[in-house]
Amino acid sequence: MNDATIQENNYMVNDLAAKARQEFFPGKLVASQQEGSDFVFRCDNGAQLRLEVISDKILRFRYATETGFAPDFSYAFPSGVPARTAPEFLEFRERPDHFRITTDRLICTVAKDGLKTRVLDRSGNTLLQDEKGFHWEYDYDSGNDIVKMSKGVQGGVCYYGLGDKPDNMNLRGKRFTNWGSDTYGYVKGTDPLYKNIPFYLELQQRIAHGVFFDNTFKASFDFAAERADVTSFWAQGGEMNYYFIYGPSLLEVTQEYTRLTSPPELPPLWALGYHQCKWSYFPESNVKEIAQGFRDRQIPCDALYLDIDYMDGYRCFTWSPTHFPEPKRMVQELAEDGFKTIVIIDPGIKIDPNYRVFTEGLEKDYFCRRADGPLMKGSVWPGLCNFPDYTRPDVREWWAGLFKELVEDIGVKGVWNDMNEPAVFEKGTFPDDVRFGYDGHPASHRKAHNIYGMQMARATNEGVKRFAYPNRPFTITRSTYAGGQRFSSAWTGDNIASWEHLWLANIQCQRLSISGFSFVGSDIGGFIDTPDAELYVRWVALGAFHPFFRTHSSGDHGDQEPWSFGEPAAELAKRFIELRYQLLPYMYTTFWQYATQGTPMLRPLTFLDQTDTETYLRMAEFGLGDHLLVCPITQAGADGRWMYLPRGDWFYYWTDEARAGGAEVWAAAGLDRIPLFVRAGAVIPFYPVQQYVGEKVIEEVTLHVYFKAGQESSVLYDDGGEGYGYQSGQQTTRRFTVTGTEKGLLLQQTIEGDYQPSFARYRVVVHGLPFAATAYSTDGQPTDVQDVTLESGLTLPAISISATFTELVVG
Repeated sequence: MNDATIQENNYMVNDLAAKARQEFFPGKLVASQQEGSDFVFRCDNGAQLRLEVISDKILRFRYATETGFAPDFSYAFPSGVPARTAPEFLEFRERPDHFRITTDRLICTVAKDGLKTRVLDRSGNTLLQDEKGFHWEYDYDSGNDIVKMSKGVQGGVCYYGLGDKPDNMNLRGKRFTNWGSDTYGYVKGTDPLYKNIPFYLELQQRIAHGVFFDNTFKASFDFAAERADVTSFWAQGGEMNYYFIYGPSLLEVTQEYTRLTSPPELPPLWALGYHQCKWSYFPESNVKEIAQGFRDRQIPCDALYLDIDYMDGYRCFTWSPTHFPEPKRMVQELAEDGFKTIVIIDPGIKIDPNYRVFTEGLEKDYFCRRADGPLMKGSVWPGLCNFPDYTRPDVREWWAGLFKELVEDIGVKGVWNDMNEPAVFEKGTFPDDVRFGYDGHPASHRKAHNIYGMQMARATNEGVKRFAYPNRPFTITRSTYAGGQRFSSAWTGDNIASWEHLWLANIQCQRLSISGFSFVGSDIGGFIDTPDAELYVRWVALGAFHPFFRTHSSGDHGDQEPWSFGEPAAELAKRFIELRYQLLPYMYTTFWQYATQGTPMLRPLTFLDQTDTETYLRMAEFGLGDHLLVCPITQAGADGRWMYLPRGDWFYYWTDEARAGGAEVWAAAGLDRIPLFVRAGAVIPFYPVQQYVGEKVIEEVTLHVYFKAGQESSVLYDDGGEGYGYQSGQQTTRRFTVTGTEKGLLLQQTIEGDYQPSFARYRVVVHGLPFAATAYSTDGQPTDVQDVTLESGLTLPAISISATFTELVVG
C-alpha cells in the first residue's frame, strides 16, 4: 500500500470520526405537498418532515434524514399505526417564510428554513416551539443516527409523567433515560427503572399539552436541566417521531394519550381485591397455612402468589415435585376457599435437553440469536438460558399455547411476568447485537430492548385470556412500553421497607397513572428489608387506594403477612383491607371510566385544579376517580398531617367535618386512619365486606350521599365483574345527580343498560345535611328512615329504597 493510499484511508476514517461528532440540521425547503391530512416538507439536504393531523387535537411529527422514512410501525398501537379521526376543520396556507396548518383546535407553523415548528392554540397562545428543533448526528459505532429535538421553555412551566420515575412529581430541572433496567433496591432519583413510557405532560400558563416520543431506542429527556430555557429529547437510533397532544386540561391530555395507545379491557372484579405474595410461599403446607391465616382472622384476600420456587429447578411451566406434588388439587382446594392462584413466569428458558419447553423452542427456532447466528445465552434463575423472541407472531402464539396446562387444566387464575426488562445476571441485559423479528421489521436489541417486556406480557396475556375463557384474564408485568396497559397490570419493582419508599410508592403510582398505565401498585411494606408495624399499616392504608393492591416481600427478610406485626397491627390492616372491599364498586366504576374514556384512576393534585398554582408542586395528595381525595402519611410517629384541599367543598371521611378547599387543612389521622376526603355532592357506593369477591350474593348496595349546596353528578357501573357479557350489552350504568339547597336535598337516578344485578335495594346514608330533615320521600311516596352507625363510628340517617328508584327527596 503506497503513502497516498494510506493518507486517503486515514482521511476517510478521520472524516467519519468528525462526522460522528457533527450535528446536522434540515436545510432549506425545496418541496412541500399535502396528502389528505398529511403534509410533507423536503429540504435540499434530504431531510424531510411528515406532519400528520391525527385528530383536531393531535399532531404527529416524523422527521427523516437523508436515508428517508422507515416503514411505519409501532408497538404502541394495537394495529401498529395510530388510529386517526378526520379533522373537523383543516386549512393549509403558504406564507413568505413558513407554512401554516390550522385545525379546529390548533395552529402549526413550519419554517421554510430548517423546518422549525411552532404549535399554538386557536387563541394564539404558543404551546410548543422549536429551539434548535430537529437535528441529528451520525453514530459511528452503531451506524444509527442519534436523533434529537430541542424545544424552548416558557416561564412557569411544569412537566409531569414519564412513567415510573422515582422523583418529584414535577420533572422540571431533571434529566431521565428510558432503558428498562432491573434496579433492585432503587432509591429516590435512581434512573433508569423498569418501565419505558416516553410520554410527558407540560403545563404552562394554565394550558396543558403532552408529547409522546414514540421511539424504542435508548431515549433521554432533559427538562430544562442543562439549559434552563431548553427542554430536549433524543434517542440513540430510529426516527425523530413524536406526537403533540393538546388538552387544554391535564386530564384531557392523559385521556387523549391513553385512547391513542388504547386503554385496557376490564379486569375481573377479584383482581381489584387484596393480593398476598412472597418470595416464596412453599411447600404446599406453607401456602395452605397462609390461606388459613387469612380466613381464620377474617382478613379479606382474593389472590395468593407462587414465586419461582414453585417450579422444578426454576423451569417455567413446571411444578416442583417435592414442594407441590399435586398442584391441580391444591389450586382447586384454594379456589374452594375463595383464593385465586397466581404464578410467576420469567422469560429465561433453561438450556436442558430433557425440558420440553426448551426443546420445542430450540426445534422451532423461537429463541433470540446473536448477529452472527449463535443463540443468545444468559444466566438467570435457572442457570444458563435461552430467551424467546416475543416480537415474532409465531413465537407469541407458541408462548400463549404453553399456558394451557397452567390455566385450563390446573386452574391458575393469573400470571406474573418478572425479569422481562430483559434482565441477565452480571450483564444487565442482552448484548446490542441480538437480533429480533420485530413483526416483520428486523431489528437489533438496541431497538427491541425497551419493548421486550411489553411483548412478553402481550404473549402471556393472549395465553391466559385464551385458556381462562369465558372468564377474564389477569396478568402483571415488571417492564413495559407505551401502550403496555393493554396487556397487563404492573407494580413498581423491588422497593425497600422504608418511609422514603412509601413516599415513592405514592408518587410512582400517580405518575404511571397519568402516563396511561393506571392498573398499578407497589410492593406493600417493601420487598427488601422488613418494615415495622407502623410502616406496614401506613403502607396498607395507601395501598387500599391503589388499583393494584398487593403485599410482596423477599422471604429472607422475614414474614410480611398482616398478622406478622402483632394482632393490633393485623386488626388495623384488616380494617383498611375491609374498606377496600367496601369501595370495590367505586374502584370498578373508576376502572370502567379508565377503560372507556382513558381517564387516569389516580390523579395528582394538579389534575384536580390546574388553574390553582398552589397545586403545581404538591405531590402527596391525589384523587382516586371523580370524588375521593387521599393523602398518605409518610412519616413515623405522625398523628395526622397538613395537606392541601383543592377548591370546592369537601367532607372528611372519618368525621363528616365539612371543609372548604383552596386551603391547607389539618387532617387528624392516627394509625387507624388515612387522610381521606369526599367531594361534596358525591354518591359513593359501598358493598358489604366480603372475605373474597363472590363470597356473598350482593343483595343491597349502600349509597353514601354527601350534601352539596348546588349540583354534582356521580356514576355506578356494573356488569357482574366477570366474563364478556358487557361487550354485548350486559351492563348497567347508573347515573346519580345530587341537588342541594338550604332546606332540601334531591337525589335523582337514571339507569342505562339491560344488566340485572344481584342487588334489588339501596341503603342510602345521607351525610352533611345543613338542616334538620323532617320528611323523606321516594318517587312521591313517604319513606321511613332510621339511624345507622357506620364503621367509622358516625351515626347518620339511612333510608332503604328500591334500586330502581328515580327520585329521593329529603326535606
